[in-house]
Amino acid sequence: MDAEFPVSKGWEKLSSTLTRQGRPPQNEEGAPVNLPLTRGSTVLFPSLDAMQKQGHRRYDHEYIYGAMGTPVQHELEKIIASLEGGTDCQIVSSGLAACTTPLLAFLKAGDHCLLPDSVYGPTRRFAETLLKRFGVTTTYYPPCADAATIQSLMQPNTRVLFAESPGSHTFEVQDMSMLASVAHAGQAKLMLDNTWGLGIFAPFKHGVDISIQALTKYPSGHSDVIAGAVTVNTQEDWHMLRDASIQLGQLASPDDCWLTLRGLRTMGVRLAHQSRAALQIAHWLKNRPEVARVLHPALSDCPGHEIWKRDFTGAGSLFGVVLSPQISQHAMETMIDSLKTFGIGASWGGYESLVLPTSGGIIRKHPVTGAPQGPAFRLQIGLECPTDLQDDLAQAFEIFKTAV
Repeated sequence: MDAEFPVSKGWEKLSSTLTRQGRPPQNEEGAPVNLPLTRGSTVLFPSLDAMQKQGHRRYDHEYIYGAMGTPVQHELEKIIASLEGGTDCQIVSSGLAACTTPLLAFLKAGDHCLLPDSVYGPTRRFAETLLKRFGVTTTYYPPCADAATIQSLMQPNTRVLFAESPGSHTFEVQDMSMLASVAHAGQAKLMLDNTWGLGIFAPFKHGVDISIQALTKYPSGHSDVIAGAVTVNTQEDWHMLRDASIQLGQLASPDDCWLTLRGLRTMGVRLAHQSRAALQIAHWLKNRPEVARVLHPALSDCPGHEIWKRDFTGAGSLFGVVLSPQISQHAMETMIDSLKTFGIGASWGGYESLVLPTSGGIIRKHPVTGAPQGPAFRLQIGLECPTDLQDDLAQAFEIFKTAV
């Protein structure tokens, strides 16, 4: 077997925690199961003294004005910090904002940043536009680079080493402990986009300084929220992050925070099913003649599989598929258009199954042999019956018999 333990194990263990945290305290008068939704910009105080005391709690979830966060946002921050194993969390407006806000918080003009070459496209564009205009230079490193290679790319002014594990299109699992060692030796912060690994990878135990989440994905779970989160593990980092977030006006709406809290209640059971279904379909795809490789961290031939097996307690619902070199890009696109159960969409982590071509031909060659590879696409496995999804893929693959 490729996986030595059930890929759903980590998710199942989360279920009790997710149903209990962030709920109103019970008292003799009774309390609702869920937190009430608090909307509003203006907060009224009985006196100036009371207002000033609240304003001094900038780093302790103050409630002085809606732009500083609301009670439901602060409860969501506590839960995400707990899931990540950190001390403090800042909710922001999107997953991309969760990537860019800490970069702005911890980088300044004249600094250097290292990004994996397979990094999320909008993060790359941010580095090549805004950060560049602000005087920050960026170097891209191979996501599976060893310590010597990373060390050779570090510069005296490198202040951030950014990781994305697994890669959201290429699915390499990076060695966080190694990256942390190299980053810290060079006085740099290690930032990780941990969206795939929320609850099944403990970033701070492996030396990560800042962990990033797109709450749009697994936590909200219903494809109706845009939000992100940034978690840290020291007071120094928290003060830097919190100050930058306030200055940038970063927060999420009370409604989106409330919906994300609601989604978290079922994340454990949703992802337990979705992770099992994803691995079942990944194994099925490996045996299809049209498929050259399946990029799922729980499969032994996926880059970084041994690191996944060592560091993760489960797997996610997202993975990649590389087709045979004989299949053209046009044929793959025709196949995708013929899918009936899978939707065509850019996000993932929700309850519905999705397909998306891998952008920009990023998977060009086999990582070991260097041989050319066929076109690739990404699958998000939802809550549908796995055999229905397999049947949908099987009927779509029939197009390869005629399409070129």
